[in-house]
Amino acid sequence: MGSTFMGLETSKRGLQTQQSALYTTGHNISNANTLGYSRQRVNMEATSGFPGVGLNAGTMPGFLGTGVQAGSIQRIRDGFVDKQFRDETNKLGYWEAQTDAISQMEDVLAEPSDYGLQQSLTDFWKSLGVLSTDPENGGSRAVVVERGVAVADSFNYIHKSMKNIQDNLGKEIGASVNTINSILKQVGDLNKQISEVEPNGYMPNDLYDARDNLLDQLSQLVPIEVKYEKSGGNALAIAEGSVTVTIKTKDSEGLKVVDGKEFAQMRTKSAVTSTDNVNPNGAIEGFYLVKLNPDGSDMKVDKNMVQETGTSTYIRHESFLDQGKLKSLVNSFGKTGEVAGSKVEGLYPDMIAKLNTMAQKFAEKFNEVHMSGTDSDGDKGEAFFTPYTENEKGEITAENIKVNSAILEDPSKLAASDSAVGSAEVGNGNNAKNLGDVLFDKNIDLGNDSVQSYFSGKIIGELGVKGQQAINMTKNAGTLLGAVSNRRDSISSVSLDEEMTNMIQFQQAYNASARMVTVVDETLDKIINGMGIVGR
Repeated sequence: MGSTFMGLETSKRGLQTQQSALYTTGHNISNANTLGYSRQRVNMEATSGFPGVGLNAGTMPGFLGTGVQAGSIQRIRDGFVDKQFRDETNKLGYWEAQTDAISQMEDVLAEPSDYGLQQSLTDFWKSLGVLSTDPENGGSRAVVVERGVAVADSFNYIHKSMKNIQDNLGKEIGASVNTINSILKQVGDLNKQISEVEPNGYMPNDLYDARDNLLDQLSQLVPIEVKYEKSGGNALAIAEGSVTVTIKTKDSEGLKVVDGKEFAQMRTKSAVTSTDNVNPNGAIEGFYLVKLNPDGSDMKVDKNMVQETGTSTYIRHESFLDQGKLKSLVNSFGKTGEVAGSKVEGLYPDMIAKLNTMAQKFAEKFNEVHMSGTDSDGDKGEAFFTPYTENEKGEITAENIKVNSAILEDPSKLAASDSAVGSAEVGNGNNAKNLGDVLFDKNIDLGNDSVQSYFSGKIIGELGVKGQQAINMTKNAGTLLGAVSNRRDSISSVSLDEEMTNMIQFQQAYNASARMVTVVDETLDKIINGMGIVGR
C-alpha cells in the first residue's frame, strides 16, 4: 500500500499546480493591453502512478494516482495564421506607401483647381485671345506676359515640389533600411537568448512574443518567410527554437537574412557607388546584404563590392517581389537598370519626365510661332520662353522654364502681329491668336495630344487611374488583414472574460486541494493520536 503521508504529497502537488495556473492567469490579465502579447496557459499533466506493493498488490488493479504537475507554460499561437497575417501586412505595406506617394503627387498638381497648371494655361490662352482683338493695348500685353510668368512658375513649382517629395522618399528608404537592419539584429539577439535558455527545459514565452512582434514589423517592409530550428539539448518538444528569416524574391531561394544568431545588414546601392545613402539623382540599382561577423561587428563595403571581412550578397531591385513598403518606396523614388547611363524609372521620375517633355515641346512650339511674328516696333519676335540655366542639352524643362527677361521688362516686344518684319501694322493681332492655338495644336510632338489634352489625359488622367487603383488595393488589403487579425486575436489575445472564468476555476481547485490537506491531516491525527490506546 502507499505511504500514510502520500495524501499530503498529492494535495501539495495540487496546491502548487493550481497556484501556477492562478499566477499565469494573473500574468495574462496584466498583459491584456500589451502589444504583441500572446496569452499563456499551464499544461497540466498527471504525475506517474504509484503501484501497490506487498502481498496484497495483486488484489488492487491499476496504479494509485499521485496528483498533478505543471508540465509546461505554453503561449497560444497558430503558425499558419501568423504566416497569413504577415503576408497580408506585407501587401498592405506596399499599397499604403503607394497610395501615400500618389496622394502627395496629386496634392502638388492640385487638379482640378483654380490655381493649378491647367488653370494657368487656360488663363494664358484667354489673355492671348484678348490681345489678338486689341494688340495695341499695353495693358493686354502686360497681362499676357504675367500669365506667361504664371505658367512658367507653375511648371517650376510642380517640378521643385516633386523633387522635394522624391528626396523625402529617398530619406524614407534610408530610414526603412535602417529599421530593417535594426530588426534583423534584434531577431538575431533574441535567437541567441532563446537558444541558450531552451536546452535547459525552459519556455521563454515572452522572448517568443518579442521576436514575433519584430517579425510582424519586418513583414510590413519586406516579404519574409520564417522557419524554425530546434535548439537541441533538453529542450521541450513544444519549444519553438531559433528562427531563420528569408526575404522572398522572384528567385525561389530567396535571401537568408537571419540564421540563428547570425544576421545580415542591408545597404542601398546607387547606379554609381555602393553606399548607405540613396543616389541623389533619383536612382536605386539594388541592395547589398552584408553578413556580419559572429560578434556582430560591422563590415565595410566599397564601390568595387569588395568587403574587408566576411561575405556579402548583391541583389538588384528587380529581384524583389512587388510587396512590402520598401519596394513600393523604391518604385516611387526611382530605379535604374544599368550601372551608368541608364534610364531612371519610377512613379516620380516618370512624372517629372512627362512634365519636362510637356514644358519642352510647349515652349519650343510657342517660341517658334512667337519668333515668326513681329512686335509693336515691327521687329522679329524673340523666344518667349527661355531656360534659367542651360542644361547639358540646352533644353527647356519644367524646372528651368521662364519668360524671356527682355519681354518681361518690355511687353511691347511681345510678337502679337504676323505682319512683315519692319512694318508695324496697326491692329494686327493675328499672331497672338496663333500663339493661343499652340495650346490646342496636336502637331507638337506629344503623340496625338495637344498641350492641354496631354496634361489632362497623360498626366492627370493616368495619375487618377493609378491613384484609384492604389486606394482600392489598400482597402482590399486592409479588409483581408483585418479579417486575419481578428482571427489571430481570437486565438492568441487575452480575453478578460475567459481569464476571469479561469481564475475562478483555478481558485476553486486550489481551495479543494487545501481542503484535501486538512482531510489528510485529520486522518493522520486519528491514526497517530486515536488508535492503539484501549479505553481512551
